[in-house]
Amino acid sequence: MNKLHFTILITLTLCSFNVFSQNLYLNISGKSEMETKVIDTLGYHQKHKNYISIKTEIDSLRKRLNTMGYIENQLIKIKRENDSIFEAKLDLKQKFNSIYIYYPKKNIDAALLNLISEDVTDDYFNINISTIENSLTFLNSEIANNGVPFSKLKLSNIKKKDSISLKADLIVSDNTTKRTIDAIKIIGYEKFPKSFLKHYLKLKASQVFDLTTIEKKTEQLGNLRFANQLKPPEVLFQEDSTSIYIYVEKSKSNTFDGFLGFGTNDDTNKLEFDGFLNLRLVNNLNYGETFSLLYKSDEIDQDTFDASLELPYLFNSPIGVDANLRIFKKDSSFTTVDQKARIHYQINALHKISAGATTIESNNLRSNVSTTTLQDYNSNYFTMSYTFLRPQFYDILFPVKTNFYLETNFGNRTSSNTKTKQSLITLKAFNNFKLNRKNSIYLNVDASNLISNNYFENELLRFGGINSIRGFEENSLFASLFGVLNTEYRYRLSNSIYLHSITDFAYFENKTSSLKEKLFGFGFGFGIITNSGLLKFNYANGKNENQTFKLSNSKIHISLVAQF
Repeated sequence: MNKLHFTILITLTLCSFNVFSQNLYLNISGKSEMETKVIDTLGYHQKHKNYISIKTEIDSLRKRLNTMGYIENQLIKIKRENDSIFEAKLDLKQKFNSIYIYYPKKNIDAALLNLISEDVTDDYFNINISTIENSLTFLNSEIANNGVPFSKLKLSNIKKKDSISLKADLIVSDNTTKRTIDAIKIIGYEKFPKSFLKHYLKLKASQVFDLTTIEKKTEQLGNLRFANQLKPPEVLFQEDSTSIYIYVEKSKSNTFDGFLGFGTNDDTNKLEFDGFLNLRLVNNLNYGETFSLLYKSDEIDQDTFDASLELPYLFNSPIGVDANLRIFKKDSSFTTVDQKARIHYQINALHKISAGATTIESNNLRSNVSTTTLQDYNSNYFTMSYTFLRPQFYDILFPVKTNFYLETNFGNRTSSNTKTKQSLITLKAFNNFKLNRKNSIYLNVDASNLISNNYFENELLRFGGINSIRGFEENSLFASLFGVLNTEYRYRLSNSIYLHSITDFAYFENKTSSLKEKLFGFGFGFGIITNSGLLKFNYANGKNENQTFKLSNSKIHISLVAQF
């Protein structure tokens, strides 16, 4: 009988908990008013569904008190005041502010400890108790980054040092053998040029293993035109070796660019056409090489042939070679042949510097015509350049975010056995300023200055057209100094279509004719991804500062960039 009665009482008690399980409230206090204020500053959940939730909340609060230094806090009681309210009382006891941690010198560098503590000796370091968890996590991360990926830290022998301080021993796990990279394997694109691993990504065998650094370096594969990273690198740990697996695929990197332009000739009022073909072949030999070929025929009877070759990391060294040949012919007036040879050094994925030599030879085709501004000459320059390129190949419409190119040339021009010192400075830079997902602003600067005591017509700089100030004929403007600012407001209709405005400004000087002039170009355009590539359409009207707008001065430029 008694046994049965006891069982019924327990059942009724449990039921009473469940009946009121949705309306339980918790109040926690300390032994004194000051302790209660400390508890209240931490905050805790007062409303609970059941008794288990209340107990969990109290345990969580006590752990937070531990991190504050109340490591001896105790739960005095949990009392049920009525059907819905529980009162808990804690004794916080003494608060400890700091802890002296004694560390093994062979495993931890004292210089590393200076990053987390201002009190470091050869035996111990002192930190605030509230920072223990973050400090030990930081130390463990740094040890792992130094080639010990399986290191573990813990505190042992925690004792009182004095009334406000503790002391403990820092234990580092026995598995502290430093690991280095033994092998790097490319999966998916086995013919990936190995020189790019060493010099571009700066990854090689024998380096100290650091997975975080490896992941950051392999992310730079996204800056290459000819390769994409398929997924983050993986690591195979064996008893005596560490292997890195990098997953890469070869991407389409060759481009074919061309445009067709047409406008009305001011003299004949007839429709005239001009255009160009631009072929760019990248990494077809799996060397990372780039070969470019440009042929351009302008509507004012100018022909340009430009071929260049870039060989990076020659003989698996950090040095590469650039070569360029450019031939320009102006109707029956003159021809100019430029030859460049440079060596370059890729500082990292974004920065490159180069130096070399440039030779220019120009011939007057009108030898039977006497002129002082059109003469045969030879020029020799020492060339230096700097390139900053930040691509975003994931964006098909705008594959390059930022480009900055600065080139300086210093040398002499020889004509009729007379030498003249000259220098040529060139700046090309643009940036896409993204306002939001659909809106952006494009700014481009193109400027050159030929510095000389005198000038020949056939050595002047040439600009104008779709890749310069729009609304003017291709390479129709001759200058000793010019600067062009292109601006576009771009609105992205979708991932494959965008519209843009055209607002161009240019200033140039031609010292052979004492001409200084300002030019303007206004218009609109669009770009659209087709099955063949990126199709661009530009309509622009050009004028100088003293002209009024004429529809006859308008130019339509159509270009297609195909990738294969």
